[in-house]
Amino acid sequence: MSFFKNMLFGGDYNPEQWPEEVWVEDMRILNLAKINSATINVFSWAQLQPDEMTYDFSTLDKIVTMLTEHNYQIVLATSTAALPAWMSRRYPDVNRTDFEGRPHKFGHRHNACPNSPTFRKYSKKLAGKLAERYGGLENVVCWHISNEYGGECYCENCAKEFQVWLKKKYHTIEALNRAWNMTFWGHTLSSWEDVVVPNALGDAIGQEKTAFAGISIDYRRFMSDSLLRNFTDEKRAIRFYDPETPITTNLMGTYKGLDYFKWAKEMDIVSWDNYPSYDTPVSMTAMCHDLMRGLKDGQSFMLMEQTPSQQNWQPYNSLKRPGQMKNMSYQAVAHGADTVQFFQLRRSVGACEKFHGAVIEHVGHEHTRVFRETAELGRELEKLGDKLLDAMTPAKVGIIFDWANYWALEYTSGPTIELRYVEQIHHYYQELFARNIDVDMISLNSSFEKYDLVIAPCLYMINQEQVQKIDAYVTKGGKFVTTMMSGLVDETDNVHLGGYPGPLKETLGIWVEEFDALPPEKSYQVVFQNGTTCDCRMLCDIIHPDTADVLATYGKGEFYQDTPVITTHQRGEGKAYYVGTMLSREGMREFFDIVLNDMAIPAYSLPEGVEWKTRVKKDQTYHFLLNHTNETIAVTLPVEGVDLLTDQSLTGTVELAPFAVKIITPEAKKG
Repeated sequence: MSFFKNMLFGGDYNPEQWPEEVWVEDMRILNLAKINSATINVFSWAQLQPDEMTYDFSTLDKIVTMLTEHNYQIVLATSTAALPAWMSRRYPDVNRTDFEGRPHKFGHRHNACPNSPTFRKYSKKLAGKLAERYGGLENVVCWHISNEYGGECYCENCAKEFQVWLKKKYHTIEALNRAWNMTFWGHTLSSWEDVVVPNALGDAIGQEKTAFAGISIDYRRFMSDSLLRNFTDEKRAIRFYDPETPITTNLMGTYKGLDYFKWAKEMDIVSWDNYPSYDTPVSMTAMCHDLMRGLKDGQSFMLMEQTPSQQNWQPYNSLKRPGQMKNMSYQAVAHGADTVQFFQLRRSVGACEKFHGAVIEHVGHEHTRVFRETAELGRELEKLGDKLLDAMTPAKVGIIFDWANYWALEYTSGPTIELRYVEQIHHYYQELFARNIDVDMISLNSSFEKYDLVIAPCLYMINQEQVQKIDAYVTKGGKFVTTMMSGLVDETDNVHLGGYPGPLKETLGIWVEEFDALPPEKSYQVVFQNGTTCDCRMLCDIIHPDTADVLATYGKGEFYQDTPVITTHQRGEGKAYYVGTMLSREGMREFFDIVLNDMAIPAYSLPEGVEWKTRVKKDQTYHFLLNHTNETIAVTLPVEGVDLLTDQSLTGTVELAPFAVKIITPEAKKG
């Protein structure tokens, strides 16, 4: 069952920044766009608590009353994403210390040390007071804790808490030394007090590299846990007064700093902020949507923020072309969103986000292109009602995304600085996207049994329990694909001895002797067994097949020419594939033709730039057809039916206007 009675359509609203006469005009204008929700109180801590002893809810009371009278559903934030100035001045422990070891003053946002006792005290106190005051209101439909959690702190409080965290994990200093391989460089620790945070004053080599990956990876885990504790502090304070209203915080796609699968366990519903740049591939946006849906095992998510026109903080903040905002909104819905929300409803008058897009522009009226498109979308969503709420994606392919692997792979020294985890995940995702195959982004802890194919690019860090799970999946009939830089280390970044890919050798039927790093200007050739050739780049594994069969070898030119580069291994009832390089797009097409050949996974060949997605609710199927280009494209429909947005019957070949969207129901009747 969905948390909402209809699709929320609205976004961040900051009336406290404006005189009250503007509020009245906002209600008139936003009503024209069928806006039905507002996210409020995101950055109001200084107003709500002007000093240590005083709480003032008078302005927020007026805002809540106004929205209630206009039948808005309210997403109520807790305001704890930015400190009030008095707290920063009076209690310096709330201020973060940065990677360079510099204690910060008041400023910016996300500016609180997560391990500050003062911050923890006042943040949960404020959340509790808000829940006590507003938690019983029927139109408060969701709690929004803080905002876009992120960043790190390296202060003394964090250092002490890190030592406590490590004691709970490793129990003895000897176990810690073994885990981090501290005999290297004579770094052996004699007590917990010897542990220092891995910043520029310690063992880190810049924020992305480190001399000891074990400590840096653990600090990532610790900082993610610390910020999550801030979230659960406030969640518990809210639950004391409001036991039912869903609680969320807005995530940021593939943001590196936080283990979102762990966070999702504490969130009632996942929400996220979608801000692609002008050149972000639509497949990357789709992958992020699928990741957000996958965090809670396929549950629908909230699109908490997007811009109706343009960002302000990217290097090149291009406008969305006519129809593109609506197209991107429906792409989110196609991948599992139950809300369409914007940052922001009215443009700010000053500061760094004054040129960030909004439903109501600086001109202050409804006679703008952006508003007209928003209103058109609002009318369509109102017409759709609750039809799509809680619909599921019938994916038979799962791609593993793992934050520990994300951190560890990019901390490791060598073999190439070109290797990026998200890029490797997307490299495999985009080939499935091009075939219009539904995909779930899953964790190593997810159930694999419902998938016909599980893909784990660069599964660098893995333990024995995870290997056993993968092997059992393959043995029972599953297909598994993994790649170069897989199976190499354990969960503290120590190498699995006995040859690569470590404990995955038996499942894959190979061992890898070494891997060659190609400079970015160089590529090499791959030759498939059927004679098809393609380029490869970045890394070339030197593979010895034990019980595996060879699907492709390297071409001429290197000492490892004619040796295997892609293998397949029959393991029980299933198959395990290994790809020992980064294939070109042509190579990926050939490889997936082989993998998918005997699999009953629906795939659709459509013109480039056109996406086909499916959601299912009970016995009703909804097919989304999206033209992501600024060109008119003729498309032969994979399925005929009725377009929910226009009530038109669709059959045969249709012309899709630039950024056009169709939602097709095969069983629906016109009218």
